[in-house]
Amino acid sequence: MTTTAAAGRPALSGSDLRLAYHGTVVVEEGAVHLVRGRVTALVGPNGSGKSTLLRALARLHRPESGQVRLDGEQDAAALSAQEFARRVTLLSQQRPTPSGVTVRDVVAYGRHPYRGRWRQGDPDGPRATARAMEVTGVAPMAGRPVDELSGGELQRVWLAMCLAQDTGVLLLDEPTNHLDLRYQVEILDLVRDLADDHGVAVGLVLHDLDQAAGVADEVVLLRSGRVVGAGRPHEVLTSDALTATYGIRIDVAQDEVTGRVRTRAVGRHTHRRAPEPSLAPA
Repeated sequence: MTTTAAAGRPALSGSDLRLAYHGTVVVEEGAVHLVRGRVTALVGPNGSGKSTLLRALARLHRPESGQVRLDGEQDAAALSAQEFARRVTLLSQQRPTPSGVTVRDVVAYGRHPYRGRWRQGDPDGPRATARAMEVTGVAPMAGRPVDELSGGELQRVWLAMCLAQDTGVLLLDEPTNHLDLRYQVEILDLVRDLADDHGVAVGLVLHDLDQAAGVADEVVLLRSGRVVGAGRPHEVLTSDALTATYGIRIDVAQDEVTGRVRTRAVGRHTHRRAPEPSLAPA
């Protein structure tokens, strides 16, 4: 595993970012630092600026002020689109599913930054595509049309496409959204593998606080467009901070098995007792 000390400077960072839509500021003084071999989760309520901040890191939202830098020094805005795509990739929430296209073809789309004008000049493409399919476990379905896949299978294919892009930074916007529990766990396990085994710097937006605590090395908590906490999960995901951020009481405890943070939002019926079991006649 790549450690923070070994990795040195952040692979991708945003500092003092001011982000707006049509003149309305949605993120103020935004800051995120993604390090190789580590997973950073952005969490917070709806409208807190998580996805906007992630898009700014991906150069899809131009900051009004502040900078996005690669390796702590290089201004990301100075790179061409092709150069940037060779170093950073984003898996967004909304992607149209192509019809009549195989899994292998979709994964190979990730090689676009390495191809010339006529889709040529990428000798490493087949190897990178095959490796991405193997890592994500979609190799056995390489010849299947993607419009016949389940939601979890398709999410793995999109992730494989990002991996085929062969960048050192991977940005994921709610990668577990609309997936059942099995596929949520598998996607997050894969994210952890990419950081631990392949040294990728991962930044992802998550709504589930327990998932964030389980997968991330660092958590960035946002409220109303501002970062209100950043650090290790147990440092950031405290009851006081989460209650203030979400406007509802959130209890925090430590999991007895894993030692990780576990959260519980407390509503009016949270402590309602379960019905007594009925005693059926023998």
